[in-house]
Amino acid sequence: MLDTTVLRASRPNFLLLAPLCVALGIVLTWRQMAALDGVNLVLVLVGALLAHAAVNLLNEYQDFRSGLDLATTRTPFSGGSGALPDRPEAAPKVLVAALMTMATMSAIGLYFLWLRGLPMLLLGVGGLVLIISYTQWITRSPWLCLLAPGLGFGPVMIWGTQVALGGQPDASSILVAVMVMLWGSELLLINQLPDVAADRQAGRRHLSIVLGLKVAAAVVAVLSLGSYLLLGAAMIVGVLPAASGLAMFTLPAALWVAWRLPHALDDNSKLSPVLGVNVATLLTTLVLLGVGLWQG
Repeated sequence: MLDTTVLRASRPNFLLLAPLCVALGIVLTWRQMAALDGVNLVLVLVGALLAHAAVNLLNEYQDFRSGLDLATTRTPFSGGSGALPDRPEAAPKVLVAALMTMATMSAIGLYFLWLRGLPMLLLGVGGLVLIISYTQWITRSPWLCLLAPGLGFGPVMIWGTQVALGGQPDASSILVAVMVMLWGSELLLINQLPDVAADRQAGRRHLSIVLGLKVAAAVVAVLSLGSYLLLGAAMIVGVLPAASGLAMFTLPAALWVAWRLPHALDDNSKLSPVLGVNVATLLTTLVLLGVGLWQG
């Protein structure tokens, strides 16, 4: 039976992002090949969920061990799950769960490596490096910390899905992966804003700490709105179908987040609703983009 603390530490409420990114890779591959193997589809989805859970579990364990979790003021979208501060004795179980999750994910990766060869190795190793190094090392480098989540959810997941299913990255998947990369990095950056004081004490050096909250809020706007500009340009030149413009329906919400964020930086009670709208906007955008690619 799965320990409830381990389940909380995996942050199940946030695990929807991985299958949505994989779904984009599946649709992009379907546009190339039409016929897809059902078993491989399931394995790709399971592997992506395990990868996301592994990052969360390892992050929860390491933040608890460093003392960061005890200094953080949690919000529904930042500061960790609070599972280990509530039950410190469960820390070894969370670590074991992280290692088992990575081992199972790696086994799935080895299957696809046997099936697809070197391209799968490059993407798989890249994803594993991001998982292992994120909390301990990547969070000490502002630009690496900004790019890492976007790389994981964008190129690694989307191109990894394509290669695993027998497709290959093309112009459309490169553009979609870059858009998801920008959205993924934007999501992490905005969710780091409430944690700046605690993260600074723990030795982290992400962009919000190095450049300040106001500059970080501006970067959030650039990343988010830049993705919509890229989507519009891709449709204009014909790389993506016109139906992918469904994702533009969330642009007003993204504009609201960009406008409201600078005015909410000093008050978590005002910031939390902005974070909530941002998460809902991102997830809805990914769904609409996938539907548009499928319909187009």
